[in-house]
Amino acid sequence: MPTRHDIRNVAIVAHVDHGKTTLVDAMLKQAGAFAAHQQVDERVMDSNDLEREKGITILAKNTAVRYHPKDGGDPVVINIIDTPGHADFGGEVERGLSMVDAVVLLVDASEGPLPQTRFVLRKALQAKLPVILCINKTDRPDSRIAEVVDEAYDLFLDLDATEEQIEFPIVYACARDGIASLTKPEDGTVPADSEDLLPLFTTLLETVPAPSYEENAPLQAHVTNLDADNFLGRIALCRIQQGTLRKGQTVAWMKRDGTVHNVRITELLMTEALTRKPAEEAGPGDICAVAGIPEIMIGETLADPENPVALPLIQVDEPAISMTIGTNNSPLVGKGGKGHKVTARLVKDRLERELIGNVSLRVLPTERPDAWEVQGRGELALAILVETMRREGFELTVGRPEVVTREVDGKTHEPVERMTIDVPEEYLGAVTQVMASRKGRMETMTNHGSGWVRMEFLVPARGLIGFRTEFLTETRGTGIAHSIFESYEPWMGELRTRNSGSLVADRSGVATPYAMLNLQERGTIFIEPGTEVYEGMLVGENSRADDMDVNITKEKKLTNMRASSADTTENLVPPRRLSLEQSLEFCRDDECVEVTPDEVRIRKVVLDQRLRARAASKAKHA
Repeated sequence: MPTRHDIRNVAIVAHVDHGKTTLVDAMLKQAGAFAAHQQVDERVMDSNDLEREKGITILAKNTAVRYHPKDGGDPVVINIIDTPGHADFGGEVERGLSMVDAVVLLVDASEGPLPQTRFVLRKALQAKLPVILCINKTDRPDSRIAEVVDEAYDLFLDLDATEEQIEFPIVYACARDGIASLTKPEDGTVPADSEDLLPLFTTLLETVPAPSYEENAPLQAHVTNLDADNFLGRIALCRIQQGTLRKGQTVAWMKRDGTVHNVRITELLMTEALTRKPAEEAGPGDICAVAGIPEIMIGETLADPENPVALPLIQVDEPAISMTIGTNNSPLVGKGGKGHKVTARLVKDRLERELIGNVSLRVLPTERPDAWEVQGRGELALAILVETMRREGFELTVGRPEVVTREVDGKTHEPVERMTIDVPEEYLGAVTQVMASRKGRMETMTNHGSGWVRMEFLVPARGLIGFRTEFLTETRGTGIAHSIFESYEPWMGELRTRNSGSLVADRSGVATPYAMLNLQERGTIFIEPGTEVYEGMLVGENSRADDMDVNITKEKKLTNMRASSADTTENLVPPRRLSLEQSLEFCRDDECVEVTPDEVRIRKVVLDQRLRARAASKAKHA
């Protein structure tokens, strides 16, 4: 079969924070993608505000570098897909892998392969893609390069890689400095026999297969991602498998439901560095963007109208976590300011719009017309969706995350996660105790001799809801924990993950310093003086296991008698402010989170304390 030697398609996959986006930055700079005077940000591929704030990649994005070989050969276009490292965004990883012919697996020279490394590598091996192993951050003082390479080989064997896949080339790199080498450097040092990424580029050209195609074959282009433009409307990113796509061409649009429509390509764009530029035609192996099909969806095929043949739809893993998202129905709804989106129609339209570009998400109806069950890979993916909607001006009520169960042989099964934990030795007992209370069972424990211990647990996914806050508290912020879906196992029984109760406001009003001074002895306060509260709103965490209804609006009685302490400032403990993710973790089954553009509040599902007391009494005597 003929091949195109002027193009290579490769994805960079890795665990969170192992340096994917930093490596892409260095590749773009060294390939001359930027003008000499151009101001370039760090992690230029993380263009989303949330990506920059959290320091992680959420959306798979593509770029293209035109590499000129040092031997004077013809230039080669290298299409690079930067994929997320977090398993919660696995749908993005799967779409990215469907566009490429090989992957660069990036592994931290100190941390070694971690759960998300296993996740992204498993996807690459299932797609039968050749792998280039890149050991990054070799300059870390705690790097252990030889051991990490051995761990990578063990991981390949554990994932049943073929003999061809195990014979992978190894590149050693310091992406931050833009240096790569084929020679193993000393631990804690930058590769000394190189000054740039030339060894990496050379290895890419030798290892990544050039796209092959059949001559005179009919057009087949796979839609792998979507974007939008103010002038062009919806843009579909396609990998052309066979044939040629031209601007103005009429093609067969093969939809998910099996129907076929003839449509015209109004605009054809090709990626150069970080911009898309108009093109007249694109051939097999090219990754291009097309406009003119307003309703096109991910996974569909553009084909030859005379001989339409559909490509297989993109398959993604089943969702493991669900969350109820509905309109805000608290007493403070709509009081934040003009422009807030509060109606059920607006929320429903926004959730349906999210489904267009997010293949791993599902939205299901509930018994209530103003609430929907949203299912996704994990807590983080759902929290990112809620945070994005909050920034767009939506007011929402969000329920506590729950696991998605399935029936196997008439019995309920729940998702189980493989959790890898790195902690200093002195916190070993505390972490083991926390995991035991969440029904986690230890699989392996390794002591590297550096004062740190690595443990692997199998733990039910619902046991990890609210785990991270407690884990960071127990390890004084030093522990590192990562988890990935492992399998479904029979339901493991009741699980109580939060031992403290809630302090609940028993009336509407404004929180006063006088009331808070008396209440802070009972627990931890979440709000500041002067905050508007309503009946059923959580104002703090009770130090005991049961909930307590409190009057946080109580004012000091004024008399004409001067007290000796009248002029002293009341000493209030600063409140513990919870982020959106922490609020979702803190929730119990009878609580939910009120999310507005200005505030995140936790409240009871039933606001009236008499109705709550009646329901609790019935449950007790049932």
